[in-house]
Amino acid sequence: MSVDRVKVTVGVCGGIAAYKAVEVVRQLQDAGFDPHVVMTRAAEEFVQPLTFAAITGHKVISSLWSEDAGASGGELSGIEHINEAQTTAALVVVPATADIVAKFAHGIADDFLSTMYLATTAPVILAPAMNVVMWQHAAVQANLATLRERGTTIVEPGSGYLACGMVGGGRLAEESQIVAAVGEVLSKTPATKDLAGETVLVTAGGTREPIDPVRFIGNRSSGKMGYTIAEAAQRRGARVILVSAPSALEAPAGVCELVRVVTSEEMETAVMQRLGEASLVVMAAAVSDYRMAEVATQKLKREGPRTLKLEPTADILQEIVARRRPGTLVIGFAAETEDVLVNGRAKLKRKGADALVVNDVSGSETGFDSDQNAGTFLTAETAVALPVMTKAQMAERILDEVVRLRAAREQGIGLRA
Repeated sequence: MSVDRVKVTVGVCGGIAAYKAVEVVRQLQDAGFDPHVVMTRAAEEFVQPLTFAAITGHKVISSLWSEDAGASGGELSGIEHINEAQTTAALVVVPATADIVAKFAHGIADDFLSTMYLATTAPVILAPAMNVVMWQHAAVQANLATLRERGTTIVEPGSGYLACGMVGGGRLAEESQIVAAVGEVLSKTPATKDLAGETVLVTAGGTREPIDPVRFIGNRSSGKMGYTIAEAAQRRGARVILVSAPSALEAPAGVCELVRVVTSEEMETAVMQRLGEASLVVMAAAVSDYRMAEVATQKLKREGPRTLKLEPTADILQEIVARRRPGTLVIGFAAETEDVLVNGRAKLKRKGADALVVNDVSGSETGFDSDQNAGTFLTAETAVALPVMTKAQMAERILDEVVRLRAAREQGIGLRA
């Protein structure tokens, strides 16, 4: 079993914003995708195909006809539009002009991009960009409404200064927004069921250790990372058991069993009761390292300085490693604020897990409470960087690495001593 970078087709149309598609392609690569580019003839007036070919390492397609079509009787270039349509995970059009929006809405297929659109069942994401008056025109809005009804994702343009000199709507969305939209769409429509047959046990949220009847020791974990991993694993064919500490999130769709716990002791009990069922364990929960040595039975009054006597909680990750059945992979998480990789490597070795997702939570843009995350997927042999992306994207990337790790172990590569 092998996992390749997910192929995404980027359609580039003829508008002044076409140059921004270059940065979209680069950011798609950073997010772990394998972008292939299709250009309209008009797009070539703004950006040369060679630019995209150099960045992606792939041929850029701009015509339905092969280069030597005249010599070969005008044959279709290997029916490329069908092949491209059937092998891509998503079609994202940047910029989507009024012309291509109309063609897509009305089924007009007179170039490679519009023909490919009709031939694909992959999700389609459009990032429109045009003059403000064009954007507001009833025909354009009607065409967009038609596409939305058919399931097309529209990355709404922003407002601002336009190339035509006017100010208003129609400005291409930020490149990062477009890439995030691709990740969000694909996180809901995985290309393969590569976790079919697996039972995945996921922990999420932050445990709470009571101090007295009204106070507790806790942390800032929202549960978003664990919940998105549970959802992604289910979509990829796994049977999923989610053990969740307190979280405001709704139960993920499709999860086989949701077990709600509060304290680290409750989480330990719930996990151990279900460990025998799991072929993969992902410990994304933020489990408290300490609890009260003795919980007060009544609310503690404000009476000046107070010292709390704490004791360590059970090391659930280490216990899972020790008690798992043969073949079960265990993936831990490490939230660090300094010497991230050094501390991550030390924890991985100390815990004995198969892999560790280590992330820097010292900033405000990623980690706790954020919709974004970043980190490194560590094994004893490798360190795979996970750049800033949405947590839905990161869940997919983590599971991609898990599938790679499973394949390596099955082939006897990088086995533990």
